[in-house]
Amino acid sequence: MSQYKYLFDIDSPADLRQLPEAALRDVAAEVRQYLIDVITQVGGHFGAGLGVVELTVALHYVFDTPHDRLVFDTGHQGYPHKILTGRRDQLATIRQLGGLSGFLKRSESEYDVFGAGHASTSISAALGMAIARDLKGEDFKVVAIIGDGAMTGGLAYEAMNNCGVQKRNIIVVLNDNNMSIAPNVWAISNYFTEVFTTPTAIKLRQQFKQLASQAGQLGDRIRYLVGRIEDGFKAVLTPGMLFESLGFKYFGPINGHNITQLVRILRHIKDLPGPILLHVRTQKGKGYKPAEEDKQFLHAIGKVDKITGKALSLPSAKPQPPTYQKVFGEALAEIMRENPRVVGITAAMPDGTGLDIVQRQFPERVFDVGIAEGHAVTSAAGMATESIVPVCAIYSTFLQRAFDMIVHDVALQHLHVVFALDRAGVVGADGPTHHGVLDLAYMRIVPGAVVMAPKDEQELRDMLYSAIYAYTNGPVSIRYPRGNAIGVPLRPMQLLPLGKGELLRDGNDVALVAVGPLVYRALDAADILHSKYGISAAVVNARFVKPLDDTLLIDLARRIRWIVTLEDGQIHGGFGSAVAELFAEHKLTDVHLKLHGIEDRFVEHGTQEELYRLLALDAEGIVRTTLDFLAHTSVESSSDTANEKTSMV
Repeated sequence: MSQYKYLFDIDSPADLRQLPEAALRDVAAEVRQYLIDVITQVGGHFGAGLGVVELTVALHYVFDTPHDRLVFDTGHQGYPHKILTGRRDQLATIRQLGGLSGFLKRSESEYDVFGAGHASTSISAALGMAIARDLKGEDFKVVAIIGDGAMTGGLAYEAMNNCGVQKRNIIVVLNDNNMSIAPNVWAISNYFTEVFTTPTAIKLRQQFKQLASQAGQLGDRIRYLVGRIEDGFKAVLTPGMLFESLGFKYFGPINGHNITQLVRILRHIKDLPGPILLHVRTQKGKGYKPAEEDKQFLHAIGKVDKITGKALSLPSAKPQPPTYQKVFGEALAEIMRENPRVVGITAAMPDGTGLDIVQRQFPERVFDVGIAEGHAVTSAAGMATESIVPVCAIYSTFLQRAFDMIVHDVALQHLHVVFALDRAGVVGADGPTHHGVLDLAYMRIVPGAVVMAPKDEQELRDMLYSAIYAYTNGPVSIRYPRGNAIGVPLRPMQLLPLGKGELLRDGNDVALVAVGPLVYRALDAADILHSKYGISAAVVNARFVKPLDDTLLIDLARRIRWIVTLEDGQIHGGFGSAVAELFAEHKLTDVHLKLHGIEDRFVEHGTQEELYRLLALDAEGIVRTTLDFLAHTSVESSSDTANEKTSMV
């Protein structure tokens, strides 16, 4: 570590504050280099952290953390913060099972004063802390650091409006990098450009240039004066005017990579009465050329070549099936080619959802609304009133933020909106803020909703086709996992009968009734149960969580009587609960039912396969769960031989 003069002596911000201010530029360079060295080797969120290195160093240098509270938004910009707050040596474990979280996490460090995985939360949380501080008569500073697209979220504006009403001492630092994950759709960021590219403004600028060219030495002074006037208009018109109207004292914009200026201004404003907004301009991916040139790809990375930024592929890896996201995007594009009324909507994630595929072909029919899931849903509802068929492609965990809009604006009005819930189930390294384990439960309780989960990529195509053309009386939810699909051959899309599952394999001793990606795991488990234990297991692909295939499930219950439901979601209120309610409604009191899924807890981060194994949702875990269920269920002697089978274990 000889290239690091300061970094390995900084075990806390208190150590940082012992350094002379003249050393901060070198400290920032070392933090950035360390971030590049580690994350290119282990993967993780990348571009956002590179962009806030100087800002993070300056904040910890000026403010007395953790006594003063730094509240980070969109927690993936928190890597430099982790490096400076005692987690430097653990950075190589980030997003790995048992390692550091990729986001801010209160249980991980006293410096993480508020957990942040989703966006636009920092100002609300910071205001709450300021209110609590004042109520308790305490004395500390509260700073919200919001950026990387989070200002496109409505929650941020609700909070800012209330800050202006409350008039409490709070500082908001706007990290303006003109990016969310895809390029920022924040209208304010484009306002000045629009103003100064109008014909009138262009004509005035040309007239001033002509005058300056005829004025000799005076022309240089005229050009300088015009530039200063233009800069003044920037400060007055965009976006300071907006923030001032919300009750903030506005400062900026300033260069977020000039650490000397950052420290000086933070010292000036830290004791001013609030609310204060400091507008900082930064560059996402700063200091690493591949990240500067490809901000979307290097937003989050796996292992990459440090020199080129190109992903490292495993030389022995077999060709992989396409991702579910790609299958979805290509299927939607295929449908949109034949149906001009279908559109796509996403909330700042065209690449992550596969809508980028559609966007390239139909740019006028794909709408990226920014980090504004509620607006995405209600605008979709508005489109649906005019006979447009909107397909909202939103991560499962992000759609939680728009639940009221799904109920009030879509379902209540029986509007035909299709929800493609990407990243459903356990997503892996992003952890509990991003696992999509609640959607089966929260979509199932929406009156009139259709809720589906495909077992493979062809079924995803069929479900999307059916959702658009056949299930038109209200909201339709299709949820599918992150990562590669199964690899089944694709055929033309076809309609699926509403609420009809399929019996993939019959059996006598127990029925494994699975939904979504657990179907193939159930088939593998059935093979193990038969070959190792002589247990005959039926396997059902439920397809639908709502409406259920009542006929198929009731027939199974009456024939086999030992039923295990399998889902990669929370079992409380989910698919298994729906089956239990069905059996109770039909008074099937002699059925033995085991609900297997995710218990009433949050799942930590790790790879998807590690988490499936820990949750006993892999084939071996399903086998163990089934054997335990059969062994501990009292069985009538006249029924079948389940106890005899499990006695062999």
